[in-house]
Amino acid sequence: MTDFWTTILDFAATTSQRVGAQLMQDFGQVQASQKADGSLVTQADKWADREIQDAIASNFNGYGILSEEGETIFPEAEWCWVIDPLDGTTNFTRGIPIWGISLGLLYRGTPVFGYVHLPPLGQSFHGFWAGDSGLATPTGAFLNHHPIHVSKDAASKNHFFNLCSRSTSVMQPGFPCKIRMLGVASYNFLTVAAGAVLGGVEATPKIWDLAGAWVILHAAGGTWVELRSQSIFPLLPGKDYSNISFPSLVVSRRELTSVFQPFLESLK
Repeated sequence: MTDFWTTILDFAATTSQRVGAQLMQDFGQVQASQKADGSLVTQADKWADREIQDAIASNFNGYGILSEEGETIFPEAEWCWVIDPLDGTTNFTRGIPIWGISLGLLYRGTPVFGYVHLPPLGQSFHGFWAGDSGLATPTGAFLNHHPIHVSKDAASKNHFFNLCSRSTSVMQPGFPCKIRMLGVASYNFLTVAAGAVLGGVEATPKIWDLAGAWVILHAAGGTWVELRSQSIFPLLPGKDYSNISFPSLVVSRRELTSVFQPFLESLK
């Protein structure tokens, strides 16, 4: 099984870095159009999606694919890759250097491996999380192959908490941390995994925004809270995930959930 996971990691790294190198050529140079949900899409997103899907099909016969820009119905497959070919399209289009490529590998509907590559930052995160899968996986979360862990600190005005643009209602008197808004759902979560930030919230993340980061956050010791009390995983075969959001709070330590949740009532 060790060879299997080495193959998975090598594929994710090689593919995302190859696609990322081309996206860097288009960074800040492309025009975007608006999708039905109000988010932006560019020809670069669509190209990256096709490249990644073709690479998966060539290397993993029989694996399913769920993608923001492609197939959005979860397939009847034991293994499935979930792709966000360009997380942070608005940043990408406007020339802000925080955007990435996110890959999650699901086993029976639940992520067990995640890889997120941020070309402008030169950062690649990956992690393994066996959870209740029964699989024998490697352990840990990594940034550029160095182990990462969540922070053990208590909340204070000298620590950070991340928001998305749809969660600004949490900025209320008495909020315990400084606020940051990065514009990329996966990176919002990953800064918590890396110990730089104590918590983060996303009001409307889709499954491709979070599948890879979900694994890495858990592997780094963090806590994921579904704000609508619905379990994200396992995904259900035959279900269309294109219009389903999963409002989520991530925190570095479970004890911080009660610190931040009172400010999040409007997002539930």
